[in-house]
Amino acid sequence: MALLLLEALGALLIFVFIIWWTMFSGRKNGELKGDAHPPAPPAKPEKPGDSL
Repeated sequence: MALLLLEALGALLIFVFIIWWTMFSGRKNGELKGDAHPPAPPAKPEKPGDSL
């Protein structure tokens, strides 16, 4: 019984490590701070009659 619990604990630790690795790999300082891209500037208003 103890061997089954130990095996389940090992599988859980491997699963958590894989999730952690995929979340934080490739990022220099972990989670991103704020938005990745600044908001786009507002579009120019169209002239009346240019819709078609």
